[in-house]
Amino acid sequence: MSVLSRLALSAGVSILLSTTAMAANLTVGFSQIGSESGWRAAETSVTKAEAEKRGIDLKFADAQQKQENQIKAIRGFIAQGVDAILVAPVVATGWEAVLGEAKDAKIPVILLDRGVDASQDLYLTSIASDQVEEGRVAGRWLTETVKDKDCKVVELQGTVGSTPAINRKKGFEEAIADHKNVTIARSQTGDFTRSKGKEVMEGFIKAENGGKGICAVYAHNDDMAVGAIQAIKDAGLKPGSDILVVSIDAVPDIFAAMAAGEANATVELTPNMAGPAFDALEAYLKDGKEPAKFIITESKLYTPADNPKGEYEARKGLGY
Repeated sequence: MSVLSRLALSAGVSILLSTTAMAANLTVGFSQIGSESGWRAAETSVTKAEAEKRGIDLKFADAQQKQENQIKAIRGFIAQGVDAILVAPVVATGWEAVLGEAKDAKIPVILLDRGVDASQDLYLTSIASDQVEEGRVAGRWLTETVKDKDCKVVELQGTVGSTPAINRKKGFEEAIADHKNVTIARSQTGDFTRSKGKEVMEGFIKAENGGKGICAVYAHNDDMAVGAIQAIKDAGLKPGSDILVVSIDAVPDIFAAMAAGEANATVELTPNMAGPAFDALEAYLKDGKEPAKFIITESKLYTPADNPKGEYEARKGLGY
């Protein structure tokens, strides 16, 4: 090995050890929304695994879908003097005061998978998918699938006031806007849960001639879609054929449904928001350079042509 090669290798190892040592000394608070869906559980699992891999002491707080619990947890992290805070905000509004307190304490905050309606100088960066694009991808798939056929859609919205619910609805509506044959007949929140998705879908079916008037269900997440699939089956109809099913997240159970012919399309939302978040945090703490304000993940469409059995097997151990 040349002298230059040895020097380069030595420098690389030194940087790696320095970064690893820095990460190992970090304490990070993580305020999670709760566990309302399989995807959310996977995000929690992956975040804990990423922290452990990097030697980060992760302080975890489950808000049980309540913003007041998140605010309390963040204030607790500030009092503990953590090095940084990760937060997946349950709703978009009402964050200015507590994020201002974190800023005053010089604790950087990173948003995971959801945004907030607050000044951008109150958080370091936001790691998320393009939620509007997720809705567009779902809408484009539906319009391309039904072509000129009249298609009455029922929509299962996410938690009222949350950025995914707002943005996924917006993107879907944009995608179908020029297709007058595709219309949203009914839209109601299923709160991102399987049980509520089933309950709301049952109501849609009763209101639409036993489901015979419904062409497709668009769900803002896969868990609501899985609940809707059960409601469709209970009504004596065939999900995936009598009523098309398109949703967002790409969790294992939707691939199982797809393999069974009971779901038609899903748009992936990766649960690994923590990897990019910790990368951005470690770089910021190392040299003080702020990362991009928004770091966007890919919105990939999956259909039965994409080996749903294989996707199920690949994802089932991720904590969903």
